Amino acid sequence: MNKTNGRPGLRVSELLAAWKSILLGNTPMLSIEITRECPLSCPGCYAYGDNHLGGQVTLRGLSDYHGDALVDGVVQVVRRHRPLHVSLVGGEPLVRHRELSRILPILSEMRVHSMVVTSAVIPIPRDWMDIPRVRVAVSVDGLPEHHDVRRKPATYERILKNIEGCRVNIHGTVTRPMLERPGYLEEYIAFWNERPEVVRIWMSLYTPQRGEQSPEMLTPAQRDTAASDLLRARQRYPKLLMNAGIADAIRVPPVSPAACMFSKMSTNYSADLSTRVEPCIFGGDPDCSQCGCAISSGLHWLKEIRLAGPLKVKHVALSAAAIGSTMGKLRRNYRAHPRWTSKSNELIQIAGSGKDKEKRTLS
Repeated sequence: MNKTNGRPGLRVSELLAAWKSILLGNTPMLSIEITRECPLSCPGCYAYGDNHLGGQVTLRGLSDYHGDALVDGVVQVVRRHRPLHVSLVGGEPLVRHRELSRILPILSEMRVHSMVVTSAVIPIPRDWMDIPRVRVAVSVDGLPEHHDVRRKPATYERILKNIEGCRVNIHGTVTRPMLERPGYLEEYIAFWNERPEVVRIWMSLYTPQRGEQSPEMLTPAQRDTAASDLLRARQRYPKLLMNAGIADAIRVPPVSPAACMFSKMSTNYSADLSTRVEPCIFGGDPDCSQCGCAISSGLHWLKEIRLAGPLKVKHVALSAAAIGSTMGKLRRNYRAHPRWTSKSNELIQIAGSGKDKEKRTLS
């Protein structure tokens, strides 16, 4: 078994590789919705929202691929953008487990890190655990009293059966009902912290669209409570990915895509492998003031780390991004993506590669 599978982050050598990629004007992170299909009907699922892809088309309305066409299509997108990390999402990506069993070794040989994000409603192939640079993240939204209702048929019983013999990360999304019972989050984290299959636990807060009014949304007071509870839980449960900086980012998230490092450093495709998901993986019109994305929170904390004196990670990274933008413009067929048209000084631009050139930044 590949014992590095499930690690929450990258080694220093891998981060240096990412830096080099950005200096050359390439895409650091890539997310692909590899299928429009999913056997679940989860309330609040952003992927199937009417405005997820801008309102003109929905995920279920797209044509998607399978077989050789999907394998070749995904590999072509990755070769075009040359990312360090690829997230393979859905829909339910394990609907295409046969194709993934071909895609993942190819990406590994390309020295690309891959993460499959699944509900584990379908058994996870055990041989994936032996593929270098492959991780699997399982979405589990709360304890059985909530999760089994929201995500049926991907119940706790089914998940535990389907992850047996694997090494996985657990990703939970905190919703308002979970915080109505004191100690709920600690009970959830304690359960998964003890599971031998689990390497890391990531926690996000539910992120609404602007104007949304739903029972999943947290109040500002609940956000603060969740951040405090998670930070306290980290002292007892070492598998939980959390620190004071991330907790602060949960309380006060980036106010817009222009301020969000994750949004700026990633490119996202939907199931037809050409439609973009903008301005971030949530698509549509996310309410950034209520963002709870775990990756966004982590990068928002990371960019403020001081390297020397007043010099922070974001200063060095944005300088690299500016160089990468210039390098990208030297390539043939360069075309700026309208998503990155901005007057903000924070929106340093990086050119992508290939037919669809877009601009993005590293934190």
